[in-house]
Amino acid sequence: MAFMKKYLLLLLCLQGACALFANTITVTSLEALQRAIDAAKPGMEILVADGVYTAEADIVIRCAGTRARPIVIAAQHPTAVTITGKGGFNLASPAAYVVIRGFKFTHAASRARSGAGTAFCRWTHNIFETPGKGEYLTIAGDDHEIDYNTFQNKTEMGRILAIRGSGKQIAQRLHIHHNYFYNYPDQGGANGAETLQFGLSGFSLSTSNSMVEYNLFEKCHGENELISVKASGVTLRYNTIRDCPAQFTLRHGNRCVVYGNYFFNTPGLRIFGDDHHIFSNYFENCSIAVTIGNGGAEVADGAPLTEHDRPDRVLIAFNTLINNRQNFVQQSRKGGIGATYITVADNVVVGGEKVASISGPLANAVWENNVIHKVGSAGDLPGGGFRSEDPRLVKDAAGIYRPSGKSPLMGAGDADYKAVTADMDGQPRDGRWDIGADQQSTAKATAHALKADEVGALVK
Repeated sequence: MAFMKKYLLLLLCLQGACALFANTITVTSLEALQRAIDAAKPGMEILVADGVYTAEADIVIRCAGTRARPIVIAAQHPTAVTITGKGGFNLASPAAYVVIRGFKFTHAASRARSGAGTAFCRWTHNIFETPGKGEYLTIAGDDHEIDYNTFQNKTEMGRILAIRGSGKQIAQRLHIHHNYFYNYPDQGGANGAETLQFGLSGFSLSTSNSMVEYNLFEKCHGENELISVKASGVTLRYNTIRDCPAQFTLRHGNRCVVYGNYFFNTPGLRIFGDDHHIFSNYFENCSIAVTIGNGGAEVADGAPLTEHDRPDRVLIAFNTLINNRQNFVQQSRKGGIGATYITVADNVVVGGEKVASISGPLANAVWENNVIHKVGSAGDLPGGGFRSEDPRLVKDAAGIYRPSGKSPLMGAGDADYKAVTADMDGQPRDGRWDIGADQQSTAKATAHALKADEVGALVK
């Protein structure tokens, strides 16, 4: 009897192993890959053998897995499979719960996409370097994840990552994280060369509820906008932008949240639209840290969505600005209508020509509890909105300026700004709040200025 029990147990284990093996197949041609995709069922893993494959047409994916049993289409060994030629992976409705993993894409631009009607798919650990005019990757469906990809060496017009939608609704509930965007030279000043374009004007009043976090942007220019957000309700946090001669721009849309980001040697952040929360960001050696947009029109009053919508009710608080040439700026605009109800509070500014240079209407602005030091002048910063005091910042081991133990910033912040939930390290704002991006805390730090070996396709 004991022998029979052991035999039955062994038989069950072998059957399980055979079932697992049957759900994983390896293909050695794109024709076989397409057939496997067309026949794929939930839980199947399709591995593409190492090599270079030339696609004469798109590899169309319409299969659907489930949350518990996704369909995985992967390189047999990470980045050892190159897809080149005229076509790429085209995820089309009703594709769902499909994972694209470990490929290097050198096919023509604008051939990698998750179309409208797709959902819950994932692009992960891929390298994108697709030649020609057009986009590296376009996402139009909902609930997708784009993570640990390397987007590099774009040399022609088009967006690297373009987020779209369907009708007037932007793609919803996306999670874009731990990607590496590297080396996009200037395309001569023409529009349409953003590194990340999140939406278009027609989507701008629709809410995305998406998260863009822990991405690294290095040496990306393309055009004057590095990141262009043309949607509402997008959170962008804990990203690092280094040596990029283009701005992070809230171009259209409302109610975006931008916090815990690190800006080094860039033109900083530019703001249009309403009810944004900008806090706990770190700006160092930037040409401009924060540009408060000078509105061209008011969308809430019926102006076209393509206009530079007047910024209204924007909170800019608890940021750290170090040795930027300009700090808070509003640039002139012919016929500009400025901005209204902007709050600039509890920021620390060290260095620069002026704290504020305002060249447009700024009605009902609030400037309060800012600390400035070693600045050429306060500029247009009202006298009651700041105090001049050495914040006693010191560099940490990573080269980031933080308050020392005797800093007057500690415990001097205004805790009434409930929208400010975390500092630049991802630590909560609780107890006595500190002025600037850094909150002294014993909580675990969950963010920092990123380096190239922490993001992208080669991270295990």
